[in-house]
Amino acid sequence: MDISRFNGLRSDRHVYAFLFSLLDSLDLGNSGLGKSLNKTAAKPVSRYLHEYAESKSVYIKINYVNADHVHALVDLSTALSIEELMQLVKGSSSHWINSHDIVTGKFAWGRGYGAFSVSQSNVNRVARYIADQEEHHRVRTFAEELREFIDRHGLRWKDEESR
Repeated sequence: MDISRFNGLRSDRHVYAFLFSLLDSLDLGNSGLGKSLNKTAAKPVSRYLHEYAESKSVYIKINYVNADHVHALVDLSTALSIEELMQLVKGSSSHWINSHDIVTGKFAWGRGYGAFSVSQSNVNRVARYIADQEEHHRVRTFAEELREFIDRHGLRWKDEESR
């Protein structure tokens, strides 16, 4: 198929991805999860994530910093892959959190992350889900929700034992 007619095709549509990253203390097999980012830390970390992403020409529509994980709805730039974006954001934010003594002890992100494409028709639904995180996790832990999501969609979670 000749795709030359699509070269330079511009669209006002955005490509969104739902991202999450775990803090280093999260163990999906452990019901007594360590909490690293409290409510006091959440607001400046959220602001930093927005500002840092913007400095890299990445638009975060919304993010929510939970105690043991972070969710973000990101308008993906074509200049960065998801892997590059996550390396930059996690590396820079870890350094910032540690240099500003946001948490007691050394802060570290978990090794991996999750990234899922979001259709234009679901952007508002995903944004609402992220905005409702505090209420949502009063009912279910993130570990419970993630385990169910993995099972429901037939995904494989790579933990230390399966690497």
